[in-house]
Amino acid sequence: MSEKKVEMSKTMKERLAPKQFTKTPINGTKNTILVSSAKGGVGKSTVAINLAFALQNLGLKIGILDADVYGPSLPKLIKLNEKPKSEDGKALIPLEKYDAQCMSMGFLVDEQTPMIWRGPMVISALKTMTQKVLWKDRDVIIVDMPPGTGDTQLTFAQEVKVDGAIIVSTPQDLALLDVKRGIQMFDKTGVKILGLIDNMSYFKGDDGKEYKIFGESGVENTAKEFDKEFLGHIPIHQDLRSSADKGDPLTHSNPDHEVSKLFKNIAEKIKQSFL
Repeated sequence: MSEKKVEMSKTMKERLAPKQFTKTPINGTKNTILVSSAKGGVGKSTVAINLAFALQNLGLKIGILDADVYGPSLPKLIKLNEKPKSEDGKALIPLEKYDAQCMSMGFLVDEQTPMIWRGPMVISALKTMTQKVLWKDRDVIIVDMPPGTGDTQLTFAQEVKVDGAIIVSTPQDLALLDVKRGIQMFDKTGVKILGLIDNMSYFKGDDGKEYKIFGESGVENTAKEFDKEFLGHIPIHQDLRSSADKGDPLTHSNPDHEVSKLFKNIAEKIKQSFL
């Protein structure tokens, strides 16, 4: 082989070699937990915010970062529509509600303004929310991730020091197809999966029976298939929905509710995994 060919071969190897990324922790926080779904429409944002306040009920100081640039939910879920302030024109001060520090692209734009952005702009916005927000003295930041396995997920996996990810799904096969892709994405990028949550697991009728509207055991079986922990079931419940619509999450407004207790059980497992 000629010297030129040898040189080209080395260049190709360098290009194909796995990149080593420098992962930066979110300043002012001790732990960063991603709540992901890979599939849209499974109630991930409602789970994320209730899980955050369940952790707060366990004595942790929490932050909530809404990383869904295209469809931010946090302003509605926590009933906040103020704009974050900046003392130096560079760093943003997170908003506060119910003793939680909060940040979302929804605080920076009008509620009905569509985010017609390409990937690089999304990545820039994420870097602002992770590197230029003055989070202060937080034990844990819960990051509400957008659906899919795209720019946002890769940005967090490659550039942010993440302490773990939680995957939320409904139990039907269609949702689980995307969940399996999400599990493999986190595994390949070296993000520890803390476990899976089965959301909308069942509906309890007035007769006291549990109706498995979306199927049964799908999330639990997927956890077993990929050797991940199954964290628990969250049912369909009117109070969970109405509290989200009111902007006061159920685990905050009624921590003794039967559904809040289920979130508490999951929060205790998560707390044990990183403390």
